[in-house]
Amino acid sequence: MRVLVAGGAGYIGSHTCKALAQAGHLPIVYDNLHTGHDWAVKWGPLERGDLNDRTALSVAMHRHRPEAVIDFAALAYVGDSMKEPTEYYRVNVGGTIALLEAMRANDVGSIVFSSTCATYGVPKRMPIVETMEQEPINAYGRSKRMAEEILRDACAAHGVGAIALRYFNAAGADPDGQLGEEHDPEPHLIPLVLQTALGHRPSIAIFGTDYDTPDGTCVRDYVHVSDLAAAHVAAVAACRPGHFAAYNLGTGRGASINEVIAQARAITRRPIPAEAAARRPGDPPFLVADASLAKQFLSWSSPRSGLDAVIETAWRWMTTHRTQAMAAPGPR
Repeated sequence: MRVLVAGGAGYIGSHTCKALAQAGHLPIVYDNLHTGHDWAVKWGPLERGDLNDRTALSVAMHRHRPEAVIDFAALAYVGDSMKEPTEYYRVNVGGTIALLEAMRANDVGSIVFSSTCATYGVPKRMPIVETMEQEPINAYGRSKRMAEEILRDACAAHGVGAIALRYFNAAGADPDGQLGEEHDPEPHLIPLVLQTALGHRPSIAIFGTDYDTPDGTCVRDYVHVSDLAAAHVAAVAACRPGHFAAYNLGTGRGASINEVIAQARAITRRPIPAEAAARRPGDPPFLVADASLAKQFLSWSSPRSGLDAVIETAWRWMTTHRTQAMAAPGPR
C-alpha cells in the first residue's frame, strides 16, 4: 500500500515510516521540515510542502496516488499553544480541512489522525477511557478535538474512513539507532533530563511540585515511539469507509517527573540536578490511559514501553547513534 505521511519527517512520523516499510508499505513523506528533518526520511520519497497548501497536497497525491493518509503534521506544544492559539488553530484545524479536501479531490478514502490525550483536559477519573468527556484546557487540545469533529463529519458526509489515535507521552528512540527525538528547542521531559545528564544544560526544571499526586509532580503515561508507530500501521488497515473511531494509546502506568529523573540517574549513572519551578498553564496533574479498545480493535500492545527501555533507547540515541544516523539519509 502507498501511504502519504503528512509530517513524516518528524519524530513519531519518521518512526512510523520505518514501521510502514517493514510491513511492506511505501511511505510518501509530505513535510515542510519546520520541525522535521530530511535525514529522517529513509524509506520513501519526500515531498516538501505545507499542510495548509491544498494545491501542493493535491499535486503530491496526484503524483504518488496514495491509498491512505496518516496525518502527523501539527503544532504540538501545550505551552506555545497558550501563547499563540490562533497559529495552532490555523495549522491543526485549517490543515486538517485542507488535507481532507485534497484527499477528496484525489479519491483517497482513509486517514489515520495523530490526536492526543490533551483532548480530555483534566479527567474526572483514571485511567482515561475514550467515552470520557473531551474538555481540553489548552489551545493545543482544543485544536485537536476540533480536528476530530471535522473528521467525524467527513466520515458521515463523504464516506471517509478515519481513525484518531489519542496517544499519551511519546518517548524513546528507534532500538536500531536509525531515528530519535530531535527538536530545537526541545520541549519534552525525557530528552531534557538526558541533556542535563550530558551537561548540555545546568539543571532540569520541574514545573510544579504541589500537584495532587503521590510526590507532588505531574504523572504521565510514557509510550515508546516504536509502539506508537506500530499502532499507526495497524490503524491504516483498520479504517472502514464512512466510519470514525478513536483509540487511546498508552500503557496504563503512570510515572511522575521525579520518578523519570530518578530512573534517568540510574541508567546514565550521572547526577542530574533538578530545580522546582512554577506550574505551567494548561498542565493537568495526572494523565494515564486505558488502551483496551486499541488492544481489542487494533491488536495493539506496548512491549517496548517500560520506563527503563524508553529512557535507555533515548540515551543510546543521544550518546551513540545520533551523529551516524543524521549523516546517512536514505532515498528520496
